[in-house]
Amino acid sequence: MFCTKIHKSYRKVVAICDSELIGKKFEDEKRQLDLRENFYKNIEINGVQLRKLIKVEIVEDATFNIVGKESVKIALEEGIIAKEGVSEISGIPFALKLL
Repeated sequence: MFCTKIHKSYRKVVAICDSELIGKKFEDEKRQLDLRENFYKNIEINGVQLRKLIKVEIVEDATFNIVGKESVKIALEEGIIAKEGVSEISGIPFALKLL
């Protein structure tokens, strides 16, 4: 399962995170991932629903904040991010898609 939340400003920001990571914090020497529920969790969806959401929002010119092995895997498969754009903190992959 995946947690998603769409933040609306001048451009939509789609936050996507593997459900089991919500509420956790990961750090390395210089960076941290603070996976707060209020940023990443509005609804929980499955992989099929996540793929549909990505396809709709990429056409809408949204930006994406993606965290977790499964979330990143789906984003890679859907072609919205490239492997080179994926980083890790404490073994947790994440990517930002800014257009």
